[in-house]
Amino acid sequence: MTKTLDAIETQDQLPESTSVVIIGGGIVGVTAALTLAERNIPVVLLEKGHIAGEQSSRNLGWVRKTNRHFDDVPLAVEADRLWSEMPNRIGQDVGYKQAGIMFLAKTQAQLAMHESWLKSVESLELGSKILSAKEISQKVPGGQGHWEGGIFTASDGRAEPSIAVPAMAKAAQKKGAILIQHCAVRTLSMSAGKVSGVVTEKGEIRCDRVLLAGGAWSRRFLGNLGVSLPTLPLICSVFRTKPMEGPTDIAVGGPDFSFRKHKDGGFIITQRGKLDAPITLDHLLIGRRYMDQLRTQRSFLNISFGRHFIKDLALARRWGANKVSPFEKIRTLDPNFNANLNQDAFNNLCNAWPAFEKAELEEAWAGVIDVTPDSNPVIDHVQKIPGLTVATGFSGHGFGTGPAAGELAADLVSNATPLIDPSPYRFDRL
Repeated sequence: MTKTLDAIETQDQLPESTSVVIIGGGIVGVTAALTLAERNIPVVLLEKGHIAGEQSSRNLGWVRKTNRHFDDVPLAVEADRLWSEMPNRIGQDVGYKQAGIMFLAKTQAQLAMHESWLKSVESLELGSKILSAKEISQKVPGGQGHWEGGIFTASDGRAEPSIAVPAMAKAAQKKGAILIQHCAVRTLSMSAGKVSGVVTEKGEIRCDRVLLAGGAWSRRFLGNLGVSLPTLPLICSVFRTKPMEGPTDIAVGGPDFSFRKHKDGGFIITQRGKLDAPITLDHLLIGRRYMDQLRTQRSFLNISFGRHFIKDLALARRWGANKVSPFEKIRTLDPNFNANLNQDAFNNLCNAWPAFEKAELEEAWAGVIDVTPDSNPVIDHVQKIPGLTVATGFSGHGFGTGPAAGELAADLVSNATPLIDPSPYRFDRL
């Protein structure tokens, strides 16, 4: 986990009742709590560990529309607006900057994919542009890579994960939301066939509605309730350099590296072409749903079988309200980073832009990503459990859309007019 994550103080005492309980203190849960508090809807957010301890502080901080699925772009457009408004909304800077994002293509086939995406979103007028190799050199000077071209969106940008979500959480508290850390929700209480509360390790809270925004834990929580949510884990390794003179303020994604500038002048770097994929029991249970992805993305996956399988197998999949839950046994998913992948990313980046050869390592970390079969999230009511809504499965690109996803989830929970058409995120598509 990045050592720059801002900690926040929250209360310990559970209220007896509220209108909405949110499970999960990542960016989606926190922005949903902020939105509900601003609407004067009583809300309690419960986090088993600490706010933004998992994906929401471990990601790259990219805020992008480029290369998203067509149906996911409207949410990203709304997120741009919400990110730009966030400092005034919460009274604190979140590191948001529209410095642009560029994706590079080494081959004609890669460039054709960018061209195809751009054509598919023409009607949305995003301002994205195909770049020639010369234009890439003009925007990011000093390079020695050989590129067929690339794609650039000036209105894309970045925010700082380590400060953004804690700042939003503090604002939510000031506006009336109750946030409680180190309090795992074990299960739901049901009355007359619908949600009537939650059972936590510290006691019960009565409520009318629950929003599950549990990230990689959502599948296990729902499974205990008899609901199957198809998500599988991947691990992304990341590192940050010390402050240095870099070639650009633009975030750049190459086929086998990516980088973006950190607020302190360093750079966040990862191996964009490879993710660790440790096999778990869920791969055996639902892996067939991912066959299309596996056929097209096998080269991106560093598949392994070993200790992750054993550790996952040791965690309960069914438990009662009076039993210690898996969420109390593992408060924070904190995988070891893959030093080989980080070194590979660094070598590839230095070959492309030698300016990075002088970079010094500041820190490295890894995070677990929950991936759905189509790599898009679920933001929907759970039909089998009236009163329960889920917002999860963001597949590694949820930080950028987080403020909009949280608001959309808050809309669904409170029966308000939705921010955008939520149908692309319906549960039953998976």
